[in-house]
Amino acid sequence: QVQLVESGGGLVQPGGSLRLSCAASGIRVSIYGMDWYRQAPGKQRELVARITSGGSTTYADSVKGRFTISRDNAKNAVYLQMNSLKPEDTAVYYCHNPWGGYWGQGTQVTVSS
Repeated sequence: QVQLVESGGGLVQPGGSLRLSCAASGIRVSIYGMDWYRQAPGKQRELVARITSGGSTTYADSVKGRFTISRDNAKNAVYLQMNSLKPEDTAVYYCHNPWGGYWGQGTQVTVSS
């Protein structure tokens, strides 16, 4: 059984930072690519960042230079380091495995003063 469990969300002021974690079980993050998506109220879910099995990374234009996706093969986890956060980054953030179509439950990120 595959489980993806996100953590690390919260309330942060504009310009602040957060680090999201996605702990995986039942699937090896080192073998399959992993994504971070987000969904803001009233908007469609959008791809934020991707890391391939080979370690290549891609980002949405809106987060390039501010967000970094990474993984720890030993911990079987994927991370999203978010810096210089803006109010428009407010959303529920989801961990996703594109190979099997698995989703985590999401973690809320709110950027507000």
